Amino acid sequence: MRTDRKNDQLRNISIKRNFLDNPQGSVLIQSGNTKVICTAFVEEKVPGFLRGQNKGWISAEYSMLPGANATRKQRDISKLKLDGRSAEIQRLIGRSLRSIVDLEKLGERTIWIDCDVINADGGTRTASITGSIVALRDALDKLLDQGLITEDPMPKYAAAVSVGVVDGEVLTDLCYSEDSHAEADVNVVMDEDGNFIELQATGEARPIKREEMDAIITHAQKAIFELIEMQKAAINKDKEKNTIIFATGNEHKAKELRRILPEYEILTLKDVNFDGDIVEDGNSFEENSLIKAKYIHSLYGKTVVADDSGVCVDLLNGLPGINSARYAGQHGNDHANNELLLKNIEGTSPEERTATFVSAAAVVFEDGSQAVMRGEVKGKIGYEYRGENGFGYDPLFIVDATGKTYAEMTDEEKNLLSHRKLAFEKLRPFIELYYNM
Repeated sequence: MRTDRKNDQLRNISIKRNFLDNPQGSVLIQSGNTKVICTAFVEEKVPGFLRGQNKGWISAEYSMLPGANATRKQRDISKLKLDGRSAEIQRLIGRSLRSIVDLEKLGERTIWIDCDVINADGGTRTASITGSIVALRDALDKLLDQGLITEDPMPKYAAAVSVGVVDGEVLTDLCYSEDSHAEADVNVVMDEDGNFIELQATGEARPIKREEMDAIITHAQKAIFELIEMQKAAINKDKEKNTIIFATGNEHKAKELRRILPEYEILTLKDVNFDGDIVEDGNSFEENSLIKAKYIHSLYGKTVVADDSGVCVDLLNGLPGINSARYAGQHGNDHANNELLLKNIEGTSPEERTATFVSAAAVVFEDGSQAVMRGEVKGKIGYEYRGENGFGYDPLFIVDATGKTYAEMTDEEKNLLSHRKLAFEKLRPFIELYYNM
């Protein structure tokens, strides 16, 4: 008979997210004395058999570190082949995670799941699955925040647990001492709707009786539902994001800022039901961005960021400059602005068409403190529109570093080279300091 817990009770479970710095998702899961590090890395390609199908993949690797057991486990690499048990477990992990993910919504990318057992006391494969789903959830949330995927591919959670028959008793979440002399051992993977994903049942010493299997399933479902609640609690613990109002009605800018500052909830003027006008009568990008941020802050009392950006063409003595959005007279008429710019530098050589894309980013915090930073990117004005992925002057502005217009770049490329990205990255330390004081 168990003395430390009830027969249908899990061991003490701990799920620690963001355990490592580099992976898009990383979790240290502990079940009793079993400890597993689960990581999720995103790779922007798929296996050969999926290329061109606009479909993603999830693959898993599993290993037990040499110090995980009482006696040293030899590394697989030293044997020049994968241990049979490791191969079986990593296939199980991969199947379990793929079963709850819409791979088409993932796009043509692979998420690599790595599970490294650092201390083993039974249930390493089930702990790996339960922890990996949390790491996967974090990785998917980052892809969503960055705009790399537009729909959530993982609508539900799943978890796994071991249940066994020991001395005629059905026990949940076996530790090693129980597992090592169990008469039957069953690993169950189930989603939050109670559907089975995988059921691995083995009669170790004898066949499993039907009534025992019924009891095993009952134990497993109870435990898995508890584990899923723990997964959700771990995810939601740090889920609340600080809200920042972005003083813009431009959804293109908002989308870009959400990629730049994914850890914050970015609201636009539309989101806060503001449909008025802001008089931008400053003499610089910095003044105008601060005017916008201060005005919206005065209305809502929340932290507000704003940016003022534009193209400064050397041949035109810095024009359109702070008047870039209304260069042709009507605010936000991108086509008219671009056509007027092309007309005003018509007949000039490429060497004469040098320009700078400027962004000044301002923040006014709830307490009234403020900061303004500037980002600049050097380039040239092209002779014709190139690309379909931008707005404003993006189809005309050729970035020196790439030879591409902003409109020819992917969102990921632009996010690395954007004048707005540079300005807000300089502003980021002020925002982080404010919210971590």
